[in-house]
Amino acid sequence: MADLFDYLDWRGDIPLSQVPFGPVDNLILSTLSYVRFETVLPSEPGSSVPLKDAAEAYLSLPEGKRGLVRCKQDLELLRALCRAPRFSALGLTCCEDRFEPEREMQFAALAVLLGGKEAFLAFRGTDSTLVGWKEDFNMSFMEAVPAQQAALDYLERFAARFPGRLRLGGHSKGGNLAVYAAARCGAALRRRITAVYNNDGPGFPDKMVASPGYQALLPKLHTYLPQSSVVGMLLEHGEAYTVVKSRQIGLLQHDPYSWEVMGGGFVEVEDVTPGSRLADRTITTWLAGLSPAERETIIDGVFGLLSAGEASYTSDLMRPRTLQAALRSLKDTDEDTLRLLTQTIAQLTRTAVDTVRGEG
Repeated sequence: MADLFDYLDWRGDIPLSQVPFGPVDNLILSTLSYVRFETVLPSEPGSSVPLKDAAEAYLSLPEGKRGLVRCKQDLELLRALCRAPRFSALGLTCCEDRFEPEREMQFAALAVLLGGKEAFLAFRGTDSTLVGWKEDFNMSFMEAVPAQQAALDYLERFAARFPGRLRLGGHSKGGNLAVYAAARCGAALRRRITAVYNNDGPGFPDKMVASPGYQALLPKLHTYLPQSSVVGMLLEHGEAYTVVKSRQIGLLQHDPYSWEVMGGGFVEVEDVTPGSRLADRTITTWLAGLSPAERETIIDGVFGLLSAGEASYTSDLMRPRTLQAALRSLKDTDEDTLRLLTQTIAQLTRTAVDTVRGEG
């Protein structure tokens, strides 16, 4: 059950000039975007820092200065990349991190200079903030969330200063942002994009999938899903996708470190599991029964309850103070919102039961 770290042991000493950029390289750099390099990297494309130097500078920071660390494997990945000549000399630049609670936006991106006048733009997925999670849910009723607009702006600003070829990628919401930016940019810029990688990121509303920019992007779009994908099956995808074997189960397969690797690619399986398709049909049917306005009311209501106890991170949600505040806030919820929340829970339950019966 080889993974990203085994890949670095196998291929880490082979430069990109000898073995070209591949799907596992994409996942590694997409995952790298979760590291909060803001204090050690430039924000403009005119200068860059070798990955090894940036990683060592970040790892030397006291824990309190590193910002949120998503998981310990991200730090292990940094150490492994320092030892891998394939990556260690690559330049990092244009590090951007925007967190704007008043706009319900969580956005971050990083540019990796691949050499040969080519760069990889890595978009960060959802972090552990409630704002970041709420923005994900807002995708179900908004034509474009702020992070998607920020991704398009980031791509256009970088491309204006960097004349070479571009690859875009991200994990989870980051994959969605990469696709959105590439589909919404101008045709001339899109022609400079050689590939876009969506690693278990959600799809889009039908209108976006049918748009000329999205359709023009399809030949360059590479989507990877673990076999029990839930996040990556949300909303609509107009492209074919590759299903990757994971050593985890259920929702835990969303973890990129659980994806299995063989040689320069992923271990592929024929299709997603029946459970993944069942979850997709349940959620799709449930959302179809709600208007955009109803979705907005429900999401605002739920996250209003969750944040009632001044919770800012998902780790805060199980604290007694948060739960008590949510219960108190529930009593103050207006009757129309409370009725809609109750009806929605009942509808989702009925949809799940009907979907399961339909499978029988």
